[in-house]
Amino acid sequence: MLAPATLQFLKALDKNNNKAWFDAHRKQYDAAKLNFAELTQQVITQFGKKEPSIALLQPKECVFRINRDVRFSKNKAPYKNNMGASIKAGGKKSLLAGYYIHLEPGGKSFVGGGLYMPDAAIVGKVRQEIDYNYATFLRIVENKKFIVQYGGLDFSEGLSLVREPKGYEKENPAIKYLKLKSWVATAPLSDTALQDKNLATQLTKAFEYLQPLISFLNEALEA
Repeated sequence: MLAPATLQFLKALDKNNNKAWFDAHRKQYDAAKLNFAELTQQVITQFGKKEPSIALLQPKECVFRINRDVRFSKNKAPYKNNMGASIKAGGKKSLLAGYYIHLEPGGKSFVGGGLYMPDAAIVGKVRQEIDYNYATFLRIVENKKFIVQYGGLDFSEGLSLVREPKGYEKENPAIKYLKLKSWVATAPLSDTALQDKNLATQLTKAFEYLQPLISFLNEALEA
């Protein structure tokens, strides 16, 4: 579970996003960072029993820095108002598909994963794999447990092309999946759920339902 103080720190940071306030509350940040790292380790330990590729990861290889890169952003707030962990083979810097935990109070937290906005070469490999093995892919994304947990793949605006990609006909039965630029699925986490003593187990279960999709995507990349 996450400590109430972790959520309280992020809520306060959202309202006081400046270095002076952050420095004055460094101890609270360190406690929140440790709490999130402990949760990440619990998930790695539990899920690693079913997904060997992540079993030896350390939280520091997965958890993102709270500092924002403001060099090319109009928003100059120095810190993120959330915490995130990308759990996948090779850690957060890996180009492989993987699992993600996003902690942001106010009903903005979620669990999920997949491939988010990969480069053109990776997109091409995934589209080819879906086209060649559409029946297998369809069984994964239409699996009842996957649908119940995630509601299906994310087709939000910006994640899909308007027209069919070059080399594919619009009559292709897999075209709506081939038009995607990201293959991701997410499920919301309430602030109450985040403080449940069984949170790590619930996140692990969510990852288990996502595992067939992650395996499919990574097989495409490793082919």
